[in-house]
Amino acid sequence: MNHPSKKLQIELIPMVDVMMFLLVFFVLISINVISAMGLKTQLPVSSVAKDNKNLKRVVVTVPANGNFEVDGKDVNSLDGLMTSLQELQSSTPDKLSVVINGDQSASLQRLVDVMGVLKKLGIDAMTISAKKSNG
Repeated sequence: MNHPSKKLQIELIPMVDVMMFLLVFFVLISINVISAMGLKTQLPVSSVAKDNKNLKRVVVTVPANGNFEVDGKDVNSLDGLMTSLQELQSSTPDKLSVVINGDQSASLQRLVDVMGVLKKLGIDAMTISAKKSNG
């Protein structure tokens, strides 16, 4: 009795699946391992230290001329800016962290006015965004 001989074939698709799985696995593991390789430090203790984990980021745009913006929504004056930020403060349990996105030709006075509004509202976490220079 002769059995018809079957031609042997190597199935590549399962092998490719296994290799992709291994690649993804090692990439994910290496990302976690690399971040854990930083210097081990013990932070000093302070009675006035603040917890910055619960911050809600808000972007305030200061154009050269025209209306301010809070998270992309037009605000027509400093009073409107204060009202918008007060509404955001009352609607979230988190503290606000304000990023000031100012036009390079905006006057210093407009920036100082926005910072004054933040100070009146008790918003301490503030950052001024800038573009990295080439030189």
